[in-house]
Amino acid sequence: MNANKTSFQADLLFNRLAKRYKHLSKWARRTGTNAFRLYDRDIPEIPLTLDLYDDAVSGALYKRPFEKDETEEKIWLSAMKTSIARALEIKEAQVFLKERRKMKNRQESGSQYEKQQAKYFYRDVHEGDLCFRVNLSDYLDTGLYLDARKKRALVRLEAAGKRVLNLFAYTCSLSAAAAKGGARQVDSVDLSKTYLEWGRINFALNKLEAQLTEGEDFIRRPSHNGHTLIRFDVLKFLRASAEKRLHWDLILLDPPVFSNSKKMMGTLDINRDYRELINKCLILLNPGGTLLFSSNAKGFSLKTENFPDLLLKDMKAELMDEDFKGKRIPACYTLIKQ
Repeated sequence: MNANKTSFQADLLFNRLAKRYKHLSKWARRTGTNAFRLYDRDIPEIPLTLDLYDDAVSGALYKRPFEKDETEEKIWLSAMKTSIARALEIKEAQVFLKERRKMKNRQESGSQYEKQQAKYFYRDVHEGDLCFRVNLSDYLDTGLYLDARKKRALVRLEAAGKRVLNLFAYTCSLSAAAAKGGARQVDSVDLSKTYLEWGRINFALNKLEAQLTEGEDFIRRPSHNGHTLIRFDVLKFLRASAEKRLHWDLILLDPPVFSNSKKMMGTLDINRDYRELINKCLILLNPGGTLLFSSNAKGFSLKTENFPDLLLKDMKAELMDEDFKGKRIPACYTLIKQ
């Protein structure tokens, strides 16, 4: 390993981060947030993404086009970690770098949600008067997608007075934003009790209450008031809700690109299944209601001709924020039922 090359790259990263932080920290103060994307593989030889959360960093190393042995990689990462801490004037212990490998097969696609370690290093992210809990140490993903910041603001604006359904709710940040925006009712569906409990924390941080329930119980006795966190397979929920003729005014659909969870009813491949998923949601949508559909699948796009009876709008450009300019963010569409 070339120590001089590592030192040179550490200096490159230091300079890049110092410049980006100077620009983005001013923007963040103006917009009222303490978390933003600081670096995203800007220098090809340094394939890291780095997100700043107040006084700490969560980052990921992407697989290189060439191999380094484990010892070399550890030395290189340690040098980058030192450079990150120096540039941001924070402690090295508050910099968390994980490895985000390209999946060999679809069966590995859920690994970003699996616990990597158990250090429980938390921070609270502020977006104006919204607040969300993140875990920087234990998972590849922290519990909050920073590239969905403007989507959360949009949902908050659109949700006032409405019944809202959030499918594949993850840690329920969109649900909390909808509730904070004055939604009459927010129902959040996810298979993971861990993430729904995390969602309950996000509601509490925003001075809101949400009740955790099992999916079968909700279907038997659907709530028409307050906010509910529903542990259930989304595909089963869609079918059961259609049978019960349940309806919502705003539906949020942000499915994984692929899932074969043992708890799920079959597998989900969004490139194959998106039309069926959308159509099942439309059955539950009141006339004049809006479906907000997002997908992180690379190159994904919805065709207007596939949904001739809907008013479809591509929202991606409107949801691009300062810290993600020039970067790929998830596709996002509104589909309004006539």
